[in-house]
Amino acid sequence: MQVLVTLSCETPMAARHRSRSQPSPAGPVQSPLRIIGGRLRGRKLLYSGRRDTRPMKDRVREALFNLVGPSVRGQHAIDLFAGTGALGLEAISRGARSATFVEQHIPTARLIQQNIELLGLTDACRVERGDAFFWSSDLSGLPATAWLVLCSPPYDFYVSRTEQMVALIDLFLQQAPAGSTIVVEADPRFDFQRLPHASQWDVRPYPPAVLGIYRLPPATDD
Repeated sequence: MQVLVTLSCETPMAARHRSRSQPSPAGPVQSPLRIIGGRLRGRKLLYSGRRDTRPMKDRVREALFNLVGPSVRGQHAIDLFAGTGALGLEAISRGARSATFVEQHIPTARLIQQNIELLGLTDACRVERGDAFFWSSDLSGLPATAWLVLCSPPYDFYVSRTEQMVALIDLFLQQAPAGSTIVVEADPRFDFQRLPHASQWDVRPYPPAVLGIYRLPPATDD
């Protein structure tokens, strides 16, 4: 086991001030963040502690997968703005066939890969290091099976990049295979009425989060 020892010359007062104002620079830690359901339940995930990563709270994640239900089984999970990767990994734990994680921040993407390897999921998971808006411009390489799209960006994107967010979600509504499920996490600043087929979204508040779920109809035999 490798042990990292960091020496610091800062005063105790400065250290206390730094610890309140920013995450520790010591690197990823085995945190309380863990898989909460399925075959990998209880397995811990490495987490950098970066505030802008904002892992979904356990109670919201549990509510999300309760709402999605057994339809996750056999689907391909797409974890946009993946952050810790907890959503996509939770989907795999609960029966998703495979998962793609899209994360722009390179150290965070590497941490997702570490978690995938620690959980023994390298055959089922792929990490895409890039901007979710740009990456989504070509979805042709994704499996033809039904998708579980998990869209949980920084909440501020719904304010500063509203049109892009709406267009991104609309893109998945148009291109996802039959039987897919689209999950969007926002906060109360976003009006779900702006989304296509607004009346067909199942929107539920879990303060400070708001979840919206859209189910595409399954394929029908001709």
